[in-house]
Amino acid sequence: MDKRKLRSTIEAARASIPGERRHAASVQIRESLLDRPWVQMAGLVACYWSIGTEPATHGLVFALWKHGATVILPVLREDDDLDWAVYDGPDTLAPGRFGLMEPVDTRRGVDAIRTAALVIVPALAVDASTGVRLGRGGGSYDRALARVGPNVPTVALLHEGELLDGVPAEPHDRAVRYAATPDGIVRIAADG
Repeated sequence: MDKRKLRSTIEAARASIPGERRHAASVQIRESLLDRPWVQMAGLVACYWSIGTEPATHGLVFALWKHGATVILPVLREDDDLDWAVYDGPDTLAPGRFGLMEPVDTRRGVDAIRTAALVIVPALAVDASTGVRLGRGGGSYDRALARVGPNVPTVALLHEGELLDGVPAEPHDRAVRYAATPDGIVRIAADG
């Protein structure tokens, strides 16, 4: 199956998940992550502000921030690369490109992600053996993940059934090291 068709299939499946079930799954993902020492000890966390049917990150971002982590969220640039700015509470977000909620804080540049101790990214699916993630097709997160150090935990948040035996990959696609699902955190075997 090619990427476009797989995206459509997953987006349709996500849209069919009842809202209450999506919410419960997001809470399970958040609690599993917050229970991990490597999440609790991360001083600087790169995350994202979820939209639509993605596993919700609003509570996760708030919890990380309340527990003392500095959380940076992406700001989508005109070239579709990701700049980063600090989240300083729910009142510090404003709509950006495509209506995405972004921090109003000073932009830290595309390289700010290099200093993160933990990177949490969106994905439609992740290959269980290679860690290659299927995004929405813009390449923004592949560029961002290329800047992340080799020992930094990178985690994609997924709904049930989105950790797959195969995901189409291209040379520019970047792998993640973990997938967080409602059933728990899965360490990807490949060195992503």
